[in-house]
Amino acid sequence: MTELPKIDVILPEAELMARVDELAERLAPRLRSDDWTAVSILIGATPFTSDLMKALARRHIHPVLDVMWLESYRDARESSGRVVVRADIARSVEGRGILLVDDVFDTGRTLDFAKQHLLAKGAREVITVALTQKPWAPRGELGVDFCAFDAPGRFLVGYGMDDKGRYRGLPFIGALD
Repeated sequence: MTELPKIDVILPEAELMARVDELAERLAPRLRSDDWTAVSILIGATPFTSDLMKALARRHIHPVLDVMWLESYRDARESSGRVVVRADIARSVEGRGILLVDDVFDTGRTLDFAKQHLLAKGAREVITVALTQKPWAPRGELGVDFCAFDAPGRFLVGYGMDDKGRYRGLPFIGALD
């Protein structure tokens, strides 16, 4: 068995869950109608989406859940600059509001691509949500609409985020150097 590399804990599990709950509280007023679909960007946003959906359910908000598998990193630590659709959504989003969920908001390319893709499929509006955003990520109009926390400018792992497919299952957010 391979030993874990040195992983600095950036956000412990309890604090992480509190941030997800706070985010659900901020989102709740926007999602009160029944015509919302949450679209999770695979693979990294899976744990975050699951916990966010549970936090919304505790507030009696139950969006339809769908997924979209987009890839821009492969096994690299930096984006290739090109977004590839590995698998598209399964349900129609025509006339629906979309809660687009991702793990890390970095360059903004992946979320912008997904947002435009969903709008082209007839979504009424798209609200972007990221677990975390990097210090250099676009802000303002080009930024993410909702974010659970600001991350340091380091390579993150855990809670769905990986290094060449590893460490996604860590219950906290950590950083590798």
